[in-house]
Amino acid sequence: MENPRTVLITGASRGIGLALAERADRDGHTVIGLARSAPEGAFPGKFYCADLADARTTAETLTQICAENEVDSIVNNAGLTTNSTVQDTSIEELDRILAINVRAPLQCVQACLPSLIRSQRGAVINISSRAALGMPRRSAYAAAKSGLIGYTRTWALELGKHGITVNAIAPGPIGTALFHSNNPMTEEETLALQNRIPLRRLGEPNDIAGPIAFLLSNDARFMTGQVLYVCGGLSIGAAPI
Repeated sequence: MENPRTVLITGASRGIGLALAERADRDGHTVIGLARSAPEGAFPGKFYCADLADARTTAETLTQICAENEVDSIVNNAGLTTNSTVQDTSIEELDRILAINVRAPLQCVQACLPSLIRSQRGAVINISSRAALGMPRRSAYAAAKSGLIGYTRTWALELGKHGITVNAIAPGPIGTALFHSNNPMTEEETLALQNRIPLRRLGEPNDIAGPIAFLLSNDARFMTGQVLYVCGGLSIGAAPI
């Protein structure tokens, strides 16, 4: 392929991150995975283990990654969600959510920025969420994912002069193991959710991997600072035009 990339993917051991790693490998990119635990099966590239909730461990692992690889693209996919009302959201929970969803992406970009600048065609993709538009029982999570949108727009302004694009993907409900564990639903509740989605189904990890692959491609080189809602249409009526 033309201009293969070296892509760092956080949260790469399962779900969307693993689907993207496999897609990026098929597309001819060099894949670097980073997550708290290794994937259960084979991984299509190098893999580093670090708990992104720990700032020091994250920094040490990123130093190793940058010493061993010339990263030119980052997908900030690692995330942690919550299921608390505003009354029940503790400061400890908020700190934990912000550490993984907001602090860790900043660390990743800061660590890899020299090589992104050297490439003159770097790409940063932040995985936000439809929840950034507002969602019950998601105070800390919605705040964190809104923060990623703020990052996206700000970094696009700051880094465009280096040829670096910065965009965000905001998924709707994706039927990963993490989604089902965080959202236990009866069969009737699942059907009701599906009926609220214009495409009448939950998303799959590959539904997100495809749009991310586009943002890593040369076809997206004039697109930056944008938020792409990949939600089966569930954000219609809530997302700004």
